[in-house]
Amino acid sequence: MSDAPKQAPAGRANTKKALPEHLKDYRHVWVFVEYEHGLIHAVSLELLGEGRKLADQLGVELAAVLLGGDRAALGEAAKECFACGADVAYIGASPLLSSYRNEPYTKVMTELVNAHKPEILLLGATTLGRDLAGAVATTLLTGLTADCTALAIDEERSLAATRPTFGGSLLCTILTLNFRPQMATVRPRVFSTPARRLSHNGRVVEHPVHLVEESILTKVLEFIPDRGSDKANLAYADIVVGGGLGLKSAENYRLVVELAQVLGGEHGGTRPIAQKGWIPHDRQIGQTGKTIRPKLYIAAGISGAIQHRVGVEDADLILAINTDPNAPIFDFAHVGVVADAVQLLPDLTAAFRKHLRLGRLTG
Repeated sequence: MSDAPKQAPAGRANTKKALPEHLKDYRHVWVFVEYEHGLIHAVSLELLGEGRKLADQLGVELAAVLLGGDRAALGEAAKECFACGADVAYIGASPLLSSYRNEPYTKVMTELVNAHKPEILLLGATTLGRDLAGAVATTLLTGLTADCTALAIDEERSLAATRPTFGGSLLCTILTLNFRPQMATVRPRVFSTPARRLSHNGRVVEHPVHLVEESILTKVLEFIPDRGSDKANLAYADIVVGGGLGLKSAENYRLVVELAQVLGGEHGGTRPIAQKGWIPHDRQIGQTGKTIRPKLYIAAGISGAIQHRVGVEDADLILAINTDPNAPIFDFAHVGVVADAVQLLPDLTAAFRKHLRLGRLTG
């Protein structure tokens, strides 16, 4: 048997390049932890759970990066990160980091990366995370894969970041072969929140922050919380009712809303009905919308195309209602009902309302 190296198949060039020498010092997996107004964004904890898996595969440490204005508060937040799997917490504290601004956060993150050289840097695909990730990747002259739906380590120990492309009709896996760190943003609820291990401790590394307010162009004048907002909270709802084109009209979408209200859940729909204007885009569920992981998902009049499937298939229980017995959604739904959703939803709503009312009376 020959020990000669395998050649690439005819007609296919082997484009894999050896990692440049100056990049071999890059090690460890980092997660930027989004910490604002005393709270850690749930997506950061989800990324720590996934980052732990990647770090274990590579045999390296998992680090959390925390920036903010209150050193003591960041220290408490670091404990939560340790409980979710982090080995190290890099902390940058300064009054100028109290509220998120792109310029100072980018400066401090760039300093941290250049000083400690992580091979992978993950951020949540939130408004803040997307803004920061693009700026940091540009400053570091490295690659960034945005809005990922899956992360893995390939046979060459590179980060394989998968994201939707061509309007959500295909999935594309992207490798950053010759630049470091390998950066990716991930949408909330793509990964589950890891189990907390209170016995797991880590070390804290404080990064000196040297910022001057006069050199920062943007200023925070006031923070006004959006307490009265009716924004969708689909990603973290325990119960979600979704509607599709099988509802036949925008007026019939109210049936989805009514059932969701009775169940105390959230409501949303597919990309086609968002494009038709039946629902606002922040209520779109699927690959190019919100990824959800509820305990119960009721899909009414939804065919179950791949773009929708990848956004809902991690629900604990999927109940599908569709007139077409061959609809793709029945391939992955736990319970399927062949029926007209427009006719069945009012009956379901009435039944749940009666059951819940009787439950309160007898409870």
